[in-house]
Amino acid sequence: GEVVERPAAALKELVENAIDAGATRIGVALVDGGLTRLEVTDDGCGMSADDIRLALERHATSKLPDEAIELVSTLGFRGEALPSIASVARLMIESGPHGVETGWRVVVDHGEKLEEAPAAVPPGTRVRVEELFAKVPARRKFLRTARSEYIACLDVVRRLAMARPDIAFTLENGA
Repeated sequence: GEVVERPAAALKELVENAIDAGATRIGVALVDGGLTRLEVTDDGCGMSADDIRLALERHATSKLPDEAIELVSTLGFRGEALPSIASVARLMIESGPHGVETGWRVVVDHGEKLEEAPAAVPPGTRVRVEELFAKVPARRKFLRTARSEYIACLDVVRRLAMARPDIAFTLENGA
């Protein structure tokens, strides 16, 4: 899986997932520069309960269409970093495909699945990451100030937004 070094690394993976999901709108919300919480909400294709479960499995990916590696044209849709992020944080995924009345919610706390249930969600996906490295103090001590982590997250969003002017991005940093 991917290595999650700081909030900006997790954010980059989550925004790339939203892009690969065909989102036309991506909202990013940070608390303390992502140290306390980061959240990515998109209006992409969404995921079924089975897709969410698979995306949280180690070494799972949905970017290989029919095992034809030469046809990979995504940024790593839903499956590269989610298990890595879930192993070092509290991760909540709420998602529902378009045309489906009820979506699904899964909560994983530092690698342990806590909740899995139907959820009333709009089409698309919302991923919330909290308590990054709370149970890995050796990693947590290498994080910088909330301002420094915010600047790194802002840089990630700016770069991805400039690369995809067809997608509406919003970024909030606060409580």
